[in-house]
Amino acid sequence: MRSLLIFILICIGFLVRAQDQLVYQSKNLPKSDTVWVFKPKSYQDHKKLALIYLLHGYGGNYKQWNSIMDAQKYADEYGFIIVCPDGLHDSWYINSPVKKNWQYETFFFDELYLDIKKKYKVDEQRIFISGLSMGGHGALSFFIKRPDLFASAGSTSGGVKLRDFSAKYGLSNLLGNPSSEDPMWDAYSVVPNIHKLKGISKPFIFDCGSDDFFYDYNNELKQKCDEFKLKATYISQPGAHNRAYWSKSIRQQFEFFKSH
Repeated sequence: MRSLLIFILICIGFLVRAQDQLVYQSKNLPKSDTVWVFKPKSYQDHKKLALIYLLHGYGGNYKQWNSIMDAQKYADEYGFIIVCPDGLHDSWYINSPVKKNWQYETFFFDELYLDIKKKYKVDEQRIFISGLSMGGHGALSFFIKRPDLFASAGSTSGGVKLRDFSAKYGLSNLLGNPSSEDPMWDAYSVVPNIHKLKGISKPFIFDCGSDDFFYDYNNELKQKCDEFKLKATYISQPGAHNRAYWSKSIRQQFEFFKSH
């Protein structure tokens, strides 16, 4: 019994050391942002490690990715620091033009990104970002805005063209309820802005299941990537907009990032 108790305490101690929960109070957000950080078991053996941000989908929170893929297991297997921010349910990871306290992009680049680099042993040449659905949109948007900060980026089942679902997912509230014809929709979408990566040599990856309601938009994104000769890898495969698909696709993305 005593040996079992010691074993349990050791395991608890390991988990405490391997996973950190950070809470950020920011003037750029309407409420606190909780961030889960998973460190590989080999963390203490390295001077610097690769890091990946995983952004969750609409309606999710910082726990979503871990419930899909066991983030600690992935951190241990790939030797990555995994950072899972909270996108506050429906932030779309953007700076709202009508809500001054809803500036998620500014929070990410000016606060979270810098603080994570300061707190952890991060190899700045190997910082990656990916996400699912709303988070896929956020990851590629951040990569378009600041490709200098990431080695690569990814998206799975990404909502990459906001105009075509303008009345859903809280988007109108964030953007001030513009008409479906308003050019603002293109200003905040991935597909109309992907050309800004022309001339950028860094590779990126995105995928979508053939039964996903975002499938056609991801196919359109692939066409744009081909048009501008971007270093994009697109995976079209069977699957829908669900956990079963994401648990498969995230493995493919980690393998892609590891190879780069």
